[in-house]
Amino acid sequence: MSAKLLGFAALAVAVGLTGCATPCMQHKECTVTTAYYGKTKDGVAVNIHTLQNKHGMAFEVIDYGATITAIRVPDAKGNCGDVALGFTNLADYETKSPYFGCAVGRYGNRIAKGKFTLNGQAYTLATNNGPNALHGGLKGFDKAVWKAQASKTAAGPAVIFTHVSKDGEEGYPGTLTMKMVYTLTDANEIKLDYTATTDKDTVVNLTNHSYFNLAGQGNGDILGHLMLLNAEHFTPVDSTLIPTGELRPVKGTPFDFTKPVAIGARIGQADEQLKFGGGYDHNWVLERENGELCLAARVTEPTSGRVMEVFTTEPGVQFYCGNFLDGTLTGKEGKIYKHRYGFCLETQHYPDSPNHPNFPPTTLKPGQTYRTTTVYKFSTK
Repeated sequence: MSAKLLGFAALAVAVGLTGCATPCMQHKECTVTTAYYGKTKDGVAVNIHTLQNKHGMAFEVIDYGATITAIRVPDAKGNCGDVALGFTNLADYETKSPYFGCAVGRYGNRIAKGKFTLNGQAYTLATNNGPNALHGGLKGFDKAVWKAQASKTAAGPAVIFTHVSKDGEEGYPGTLTMKMVYTLTDANEIKLDYTATTDKDTVVNLTNHSYFNLAGQGNGDILGHLMLLNAEHFTPVDSTLIPTGELRPVKGTPFDFTKPVAIGARIGQADEQLKFGGGYDHNWVLERENGELCLAARVTEPTSGRVMEVFTTEPGVQFYCGNFLDGTLTGKEGKIYKHRYGFCLETQHYPDSPNHPNFPPTTLKPGQTYRTTTVYKFSTK
């Protein structure tokens, strides 16, 4: 086995997690291990970190993009399976990835026409999604090699990522200094804690862009997953997926997931918003107390019995159901990722917030600290 295939693969052999039908094993202690993964096309070394709890759940993350590359969780029968879409090598993450598992910033989601005004000054960003800026631009945080330190914390094994984005990078003002802590708890939670500071007024909206399939990555589409979103409103978009500024009630629309509904139940309806998104690719306005960790979503996969709950301090969540996956990407275990083979739940401030004064603000000033937490909790039903 080559060095860059070490990490989770090596751990899987050691503890018996090789394959979806392998029972999860319980361990007396939690572990975090680090191994060499590969070099970027610019020659920068990248490591892979594998975190495991005492129940046998494990996930792996690489320095490139602070990208989660695999998540192994048990199904209702106790068999482990990888529920995160991804690749087996660094080159594919560099050249082919539609943001699989990565950290996203400086501004997650879209900014209209790559322009916003802050303190009376106009800023122009790179446009990389039609007329708009998306997920930080041409070289966002998903393409950075983050500094990483493995750690054992009171909450569980963790990896601490740090990165500095320079003033003017991708058109954004201010030098942004960031820390992200990825922790695996014994409650089968992946906890993501983000903090950031700046030396100049700027806008910040960080998120994670993992694609999930609770039946197992590559094991069919996600249309039968039951989705609950804790939101009574969403932000409708124009034809380029930029919010109009309206907060529209979900009641009576295909966007009502206030009770669990199969993702595919209404996705084919003749609805303008579904047409614009090619399916679901919208921001839901979460029901939450300001700043408190609250339930954003609960997803259940009936066949495996796996359940994923998402908790966040953010005011919104972007639900995207793999509309642009088209069968041209080959992922782990040689599996081909076809149309709607994965879904994303990107916790966030709303898209294009810098251009909508009625949206929760995304401005960060010197002396302030940006803080946000998201938790992905796995269980079975």
